[in-house]
Amino acid sequence: MPAKSKSQQKAAGAALAAKRGDIKKSELKGASRSMEKSMSEKELHDMAATKRKGKPEHASAR
Repeated sequence: MPAKSKSQQKAAGAALAAKRGDIKKSELKGASRSMEKSMSEKELHDMAATKRKGKPEHASAR
């Protein structure tokens, strides 16, 4: 599932880094913390690998 915004893509990247052990899980905040707990490494990778070009900074809340 691709990221819908730049901020979602960044949060997925942080969660993926924590899941892989590159950063401490205690350093995560907000969306990245819940993403790390609820998504698999593959799901996080797919979301973090989304191209940023043309994406809004924040997704609209619909």
